[in-house]
Amino acid sequence: MIYSEDDDFEPANYQRIEQFNNDTTNKLAAHYKEILHLLGEDPNREGLEKTPMRVAKAMQFFMHGYDCNPQEVLRSAMFKEEYRQMVLVKDIEIYSLCEHHLLPFIGKAHVAYIPNGYITGLSKIARVVEIFSRRLQVQERLTVQIRNCIQETLNPLGVAVIVEAEHLCMQMRGVQKQNSATTTSAFTGAFTNKETREEFMLLVGAKLH
Repeated sequence: MIYSEDDDFEPANYQRIEQFNNDTTNKLAAHYKEILHLLGEDPNREGLEKTPMRVAKAMQFFMHGYDCNPQEVLRSAMFKEEYRQMVLVKDIEIYSLCEHHLLPFIGKAHVAYIPNGYITGLSKIARVVEIFSRRLQVQERLTVQIRNCIQETLNPLGVAVIVEAEHLCMQMRGVQKQNSATTTSAFTGAFTNKETREEFMLLVGAKLH
């Protein structure tokens, strides 16, 4: 794992633990220093002196999904269970980088499946979303990857995924439409049925807490 953080800490004794590949970090930092120079900045001035190293570490964290296997994550918490109704985990935060401009897109994923003999830990669904989002992405592929991973690993009766996101590549540059948002969806099995899909959509929109 490239990056880890101590989850068990007292606020007064907080200790952040970061682990990076030193060779990768140094190579990335050298490139970012040259980028700053090409953009007309002085990478040696006080405010930018440590920026290349900071960005090198940040990019490794943003991309740590490449070092994780989402199917193994699901399998690590698979349990036999005869429950055959919808399981929905919604409002899962997404922070990803668009592969076209390396700018963030930020939003939420709503993921549901109908078990077929096996369930998985609820946190593992969120972890799958995290793993795929922490890679260079387009929203359409991200949506399908989440769906396919759950379908292929758990073999449920169906999977439904909706991703809603705002793309800074549309808001900061290009058409500069600050209020635009993009929604993508992907379904398998029982969710291709109109009634099941409508139930999923109703639950996604419901305010139950």
